[in-house]
Amino acid sequence: MVSEKTLHEDIIEKAWTDEHFRQQLHSNPKQALREAFGIDIPEHIQVRTVEEQQNDYVLVIPPNPSKVDYDVNCGPWRS
Repeated sequence: MVSEKTLHEDIIEKAWTDEHFRQQLHSNPKQALREAFGIDIPEHIQVRTVEEQQNDYVLVIPPNPSKVDYDVNCGPWRS
């Protein structure tokens, strides 16, 4: 199985090189990820995309592992 870090890098690289994918990732991220990478994300999981601009930096704070019921290293949609 591909690591979450590698998958994240693959998604970013595809968004940089494939304009259709990038647009679909913003408008319908679950469909974009399913079609491009075969990832089926359950209905109860919300996916949001944020695109940094040249003078932006987006800091994502993950959930506190002690307060969630899934392994944050595997993602909430993985078995």
